[in-house]
Amino acid sequence: MTRLEHRLHELTVGQLAERSGVAVSALHFYESKGLISSRRTAGNQRRFTRDTLRRVSFIKVSQRVGIPLSDIRDALSTLPEERTPTVDDWARLSENWRTVLDDRIRQLERLRDDLTECIGCGCLSINKCALANPYDRLGDEGPGPRRLLVRHGGTSAPPPTADEAGARDTPNPCRPDPCPTE
Repeated sequence: MTRLEHRLHELTVGQLAERSGVAVSALHFYESKGLISSRRTAGNQRRFTRDTLRRVSFIKVSQRVGIPLSDIRDALSTLPEERTPTVDDWARLSENWRTVLDDRIRQLERLRDDLTECIGCGCLSINKCALANPYDRLGDEGPGPRRLLVRHGGTSAPPPTADEAGARDTPNPCRPDPCPTE
């Protein structure tokens, strides 16, 4: 790895890739999606400000926890240009995603707990699910695992109707204990 001089104010795409551990092609992709920006030299080469290194790190970490690129772009657009974001900037951005991540954690816990014997009425145990999902009420909502389905944007399925709530209060014969509140 080359050592960057502290007085260097701009990075080439190769230097940014080397320092961030992100492929040049990924940096080009991030730029095309408006996540990072560069200026062009007279020779049409990209130059990135040093604060872009922090932004790329933020993108990588955000993607790793499952934040969509569109949400990452929206968050980064609230940061000042040409300045390294502060701890307070990052704290504000991460706080905005806390609820989304908490919902995702709850969904993954439910999936883990129900995956072995019940796929959330997809249905792997059709002969037993008549008790937990009488008359296939969840099927009226649409295809797929309705109990575990999460819609785009991090929101979970809507609250249950009165009929669904009654079905959910019925013990699930697929599990020894009652289904968790959904």
